[in-house]
Amino acid sequence: MLHCVGKSVRIILSKSLLIFLFGMSIQGCSSLGDLFSKDSDSDKSGIDEYAGWTIQQFRTEAKKAVESGNYEKAIKLYESLESRYPFGESSAQTQLDVAYAYFKNNDPESALAAADRFIKINPRSPNIDYAYYLKGLINYNRDIGFMDRFLPTDTSQRDTSNADEAYRNFELLIKRFPNSQYNTDARLRMIALKNNSAMYEVHVARYYLQRKAYLSAINRAASVLKTYQRTPAVPFALQVMIESYAELDMQDLRASTQAIYDKNFPNGPPVPEYKNATLSHRLWDFMGFEK
Repeated sequence: MLHCVGKSVRIILSKSLLIFLFGMSIQGCSSLGDLFSKDSDSDKSGIDEYAGWTIQQFRTEAKKAVESGNYEKAIKLYESLESRYPFGESSAQTQLDVAYAYFKNNDPESALAAADRFIKINPRSPNIDYAYYLKGLINYNRDIGFMDRFLPTDTSQRDTSNADEAYRNFELLIKRFPNSQYNTDARLRMIALKNNSAMYEVHVARYYLQRKAYLSAINRAASVLKTYQRTPAVPFALQVMIESYAELDMQDLRASTQAIYDKNFPNGPPVPEYKNATLSHRLWDFMGFEK
């Protein structure tokens, strides 16, 4: 009898525990539901925040956000504007504006995607040249990060894939739109990119030189003379070749290369190599961030 009573008590307690746990789970779900409901309400309130806004209101507030540096808000406003007014005269401009906002918000992938989308949808837009120019700017600035804004660094020591893409963007802009107002700036940036790529090749040649791969150093330096003529990198490439020929005991080639160097650069390289003697730059080089 006592055994039956004990068993009944255990059953009752087990059921009570299950009911308690079930109730707690419902309460938890309810709490989660409240949480998601609040998020949903926030989303709804976010949408309602722009209810009844005109195109001009969106554009005015977005412009203010851009001017104040609040690019995330600008992106939100432009995307809301585009979703509410997908057609009309201002829709194309909105696509360009959101691409620019992404660019300023340091989101190059989204910026490039937005620019490409604009080009695809609006091939006859009077602002199509700006989209190509913007793509060049995005890639031109793509490697400039937080540290670059505070420490002097030699960008010619970095991988040039983004710089090469920027060069192609600007080149395509000039080819397709020879009268574009952005071509003057694009050409100047192309010169800077070409000089930068040439010095990158010199750094690679020096890398081989330091590791006693003299033939590789000569070949890399020679490619600078062939591909990047009339750039500030040429005298530095000749220096690598002179030293490499000397190490290989190829005296005739060393002498002829030295003669070319002396004739064209009697006073040394006309444009000094990037060297900033600040402590921050020496620390940067010592830690190998540019290698």
